[in-house]
Amino acid sequence: MSFRLAVLALCVAPSIMSAQVPTRADSLRADSTRRSNDTLTHTPVHLRSITVTAAATPHSAPIGIIRISPAVIAATPATSPWDLLRQTAGIEVHEQGQGPGFASDASIRGFSSDHSTDIALWIDGVPINEPVNGHAEGYNDWSLLMPQAVASMEVLKGPTSAVYGNFAMAGVVNVLTRERMSGSEFAIDGGSNGRVDGTFFTGLDRPNTGLVLGLRGMRDGGWRPNSNQQLGQFYGRLVRQVSSAAALDIGTQLYTAGWDSPGFLSADQFDARQFDFVTDPTDGGTKRHALERASLRVVLNPNLAWRTTTYATQGHWNFFLTVPPEPGSGEGSGSQTQEVDDRNGWGATSALTWVRDRFEVTFGGEGRLDHSDYQHWSTTHRIQDSADVLLGARQTSGALFLQSSVDIGHHLRFTLGGRYDAVDTRSTPAGDTTTSATHGVFSPKLGVLVHLPRVGDVYANISRGFRSTDGVIEDPTLPFITEWAYETGMHVDMGHVGASAALFRTDVSNEQTFDPILLTSTSGGRSRRQGVEFSVNAPLGEFARVSGSWTFTDATYRDQVTPDGESLAGLQVANTAKYVGAAAIEFGKNTAPWSIRLSGNAVGPYTPFDEPATVVPAYALLHLSSRLLVGGRTVLRLGVRNLFDKAYPELRAGGFVSPGQPRSVYGGASYAM
Repeated sequence: MSFRLAVLALCVAPSIMSAQVPTRADSLRADSTRRSNDTLTHTPVHLRSITVTAAATPHSAPIGIIRISPAVIAATPATSPWDLLRQTAGIEVHEQGQGPGFASDASIRGFSSDHSTDIALWIDGVPINEPVNGHAEGYNDWSLLMPQAVASMEVLKGPTSAVYGNFAMAGVVNVLTRERMSGSEFAIDGGSNGRVDGTFFTGLDRPNTGLVLGLRGMRDGGWRPNSNQQLGQFYGRLVRQVSSAAALDIGTQLYTAGWDSPGFLSADQFDARQFDFVTDPTDGGTKRHALERASLRVVLNPNLAWRTTTYATQGHWNFFLTVPPEPGSGEGSGSQTQEVDDRNGWGATSALTWVRDRFEVTFGGEGRLDHSDYQHWSTTHRIQDSADVLLGARQTSGALFLQSSVDIGHHLRFTLGGRYDAVDTRSTPAGDTTTSATHGVFSPKLGVLVHLPRVGDVYANISRGFRSTDGVIEDPTLPFITEWAYETGMHVDMGHVGASAALFRTDVSNEQTFDPILLTSTSGGRSRRQGVEFSVNAPLGEFARVSGSWTFTDATYRDQVTPDGESLAGLQVANTAKYVGAAAIEFGKNTAPWSIRLSGNAVGPYTPFDEPATVVPAYALLHLSSRLLVGGRTVLRLGVRNLFDKAYPELRAGGFVSPGQPRSVYGGASYAM
């Protein structure tokens, strides 16, 4: 493995993600008591000395963004990373309900991607979406995230940054993990349905060295029959200042999971609350996923830095699933199928960043190679009957990009960037010849921001995004899905009050409609998503704080035909809600030993996949959590998810439903040694 990483470090030319750029310190953000705070003019540049893989997006970037702090993560009674995102960021989520290794659907601004393929997930500078995936191109596996290892999480709306390419159609979730800690921490949590969750972290913090190691084990009996699941995770990170000019960052994350699947309910069963029905007791699966990375940053002079990150990934999944009977064969016929995916991948990013008082330029590139051996079988109670798909696929991708910003005067900032991506895909069915194709796409990015003294910023941006099409693992000739995205908005930053509002519109070409029940799709259409969103974070007196984020979306097909030949022109984009949001009020001062958090999330009416005449009613959930510090080292937690026991559909498609989790109670304790 070390040899592969070394080869990548030497052979792959420049790239970097925006989070790797040494950001300029805005005097506006540096000291709220100084008169210069009403200008964008920068103070002298100081390149950071340790963080070599990622950093938070600057507040002054002309984009829509939501930040989630570790305190909010710890206070939220979420059952999965998907549920955490829904409760804290107001993002539309439709959980598949099949197990921790079976990715769910997250939607931003009306993108109804199956298995979150329209959202790019990056962890510490490494892309997580899986290319040449037979289940869904860009399959987005969130189970690598260990919640206790997260230092910060931010959601960038839209394809606004030149440093993120494939799969960032709806936006990017950028996660940074813990790089330093002193001593050890132990936590144990339990809850409804036999859920037990234990974590252990230890580390050290020295002037030139930081180390964090973490272990987590989780077992959940599930609230439906045949829904047991187990998850084990490992986290490790070492940062080392190897010289006055160079810093090294090495990390690894991995998990293994196993689960049983209760399957889907019919719409009639869901309406009658017959949740104990199990489609096939042999449904379920296993998954293993590992990520290793190494990053090096060299400060060439006070204004110039070079960085390189190399990484390797390995994965194996094997799951059995019975999909309710629908027209077609295999998936959707009512019979059980097996999917096996063995994959490995390598990649590197490297870039040179030049920072001056009034401008910043980053030039870089990235390279990635992914290989998958994919199998799809028709089975009966896990016994293979016949092979539907047996193939090997390989995708090689590379990109060059430029990201820059310049200040004109004291109140005006322009950002200009762009990237060119080339993707080569090769597919070799068992016993057949290889099919291959190469596609390229240019994605320009332009933004402008006007600073309003003592109020905030007004901004606008135009950007192009793209992603590879579902099905390229079998047909590499399929073209990219592309979009043009437009946004204008305002950030308000007045002391302890933060707020934002934005108008957005996205025009999509080569739109693809995917049916997760039938596993069929159509391409070549067009759609438009437009709407408005708001967010707020403000104190309510001395002991309370309120926060919230809401998005109202009109997502319609302009020209689209279903696999059955039915026109969807003028209809709502499937599996996309008309509005979605989350809000919370937290009681307790920052210095208080206790806090209480009351939160809720809502999902508006939406039209399911393969049911253009059906509208699923809106629903809202309420959650309660509390925290108490005892003796300075022990934290006690108690939370209730879905406080009023609301019955709601997580996902509906083709007349079948994955039901949402009923009221559940969680509690636990952590101790810092």
